[in-house]
Amino acid sequence: MAECPKCGTSTKPVKTWKMAGRPSKTGEKLQLTIALYKCSNCQKTYRKALKKELISP
Repeated sequence: MAECPKCGTSTKPVKTWKMAGRPSKTGEKLQLTIALYKCSNCQKTYRKALKKELISP
């Protein structure tokens, strides 16, 4: 659950997916789990990274 940045209402994710992020300055790659939310109160759509995992080379 995440809070809406506009009105503060707690919402459940509509969709989640995994994505490989850009390499950091040290060369580490991260796999991000991202969630898409839509507020039931004000209808604002927003994203949030739920998890960051290190990808081994």
